[in-house]
Amino acid sequence: MRFFCIEEFGAPLAAAEKPQPVPAGREVVIRVKAAGVCHSDIHLWEGGYDLGAGRKLSLRDRGVALPITMGHETVGEVVALGPEAEGVALGERCLAYPWIGCGQCQTCRDGFENYCAKAGYLGVHRDGGYAEYLRVPDARYLLPIGDLDPAQVAPLACSGVTTYSALKKLGDQIERQPVLVIGAGGLGLMCIQILRALGGVGAVLVDLDPAKRRSALEAGAIAAVDGAAPDALAQIAEALGGPAQSVVDLVGNEKSAALGFDALAKGGTLVIVGLFGGTAPWSLPLIPMKAARIQGSLVGNLAELRELVALARAGKIAPIPVTRLPLDSANDALVGLREGRFVGRAVLCP
Repeated sequence: MRFFCIEEFGAPLAAAEKPQPVPAGREVVIRVKAAGVCHSDIHLWEGGYDLGAGRKLSLRDRGVALPITMGHETVGEVVALGPEAEGVALGERCLAYPWIGCGQCQTCRDGFENYCAKAGYLGVHRDGGYAEYLRVPDARYLLPIGDLDPAQVAPLACSGVTTYSALKKLGDQIERQPVLVIGAGGLGLMCIQILRALGGVGAVLVDLDPAKRRSALEAGAIAAVDGAAPDALAQIAEALGGPAQSVVDLVGNEKSAALGFDALAKGGTLVIVGLFGGTAPWSLPLIPMKAARIQGSLVGNLAELRELVALARAGKIAPIPVTRLPLDSANDALVGLREGRFVGRAVLCP
C-alpha cells in the first residue's frame, strides 16, 4: 500500500510503500476512502506547539515517534477483520474514532479516552489515514456511516466532535443567546451546523479572512465580523444583542483569546479549542471581576462522536465545503492549509 509519512519534523512528507496491514486480535483494517487534513496536522508536521515567550512544546518529547503517518479524520471500507473482531462487517463504510487511550486507566474507564495520559491517537501516535489502508485497534472505534459521503463525514472525527464537545460544555445557554465563534475555518463552519442541530439560537462568527466570513454567512451565521476592525467588539455586541454569554475560540492565539474575553458578559463562559499558540492575554483581576469561566476543550470522546454521527445520519447536519484531493497531494494540502487557501476542509481521497 502507498502512504505518506513524517520522517523528519518540518520536512516534506515522504511517499513510501509497504504491504497491506493484516489485522490481529480485535483489529480491523479499512480501505481509506477519505482522510481530512486538519490544522492539528500542521502542528504535528512542524513538531510542536507555540507556548509563547519563545517556548515550544516538543511533540518528540511528548512521545510522538517518527516516522508517523498522519491523518486522524478517516473514513474507510472494512476489508479485513482480526479473529476476535466483532461489531462491523466486511464492506461496511465506517468513520474511525481516532482519540484512543490506553483503555485501562480510570480516565479511559470513565469514557474519556481523549484525555488519557498514555494516548495512542490514530495519526499522531499510531499510523493514520494518509494512506491507502488503515489498521484500527478495535472495531468499537468504527462508526458505520451508511450512505453518507465519506469526504463529508471524515471531518466529523475532529472538527465535528471538537466543536460538538465544546458546545455541549455551554449547556442550555446556546438556546438563550447566539454563541460567539472565533474562527470560520472548517471548525467554525461545522459549529454553525451543530448549533442548529442542537437547537441553539445560532452563531456570530469572527474571522480575519473576508472569504471565510462570506462562507460563514452562506452557511447560516447570524453575522460575520472582521476581528481586526476597530469597532469589532461593538459589532459583536450588536449582533448578539449584548455582551457574549458564550464564546468558543477556535483559533487559540493571544489576539483571539483577548477578543473573546473582552466580549464576555459578567458570568460568561469562554471555551478555548484552538492551538495556534501564545500566552494568556488577560489581567488576572479581571477574571474574578467578570466572574468569567475559562475552559479548555480537547477534541471529544467516543460517546460524543457516536451522538454526532447519529445527527449526521438523521440529516440534521448540513455538509461543510470540502476540497477533494488525491493522496499524492498530501504535501500540497498541508501547505495550502497553512497558507489559508481552503474554505471548509481539504480531504485526501485515495
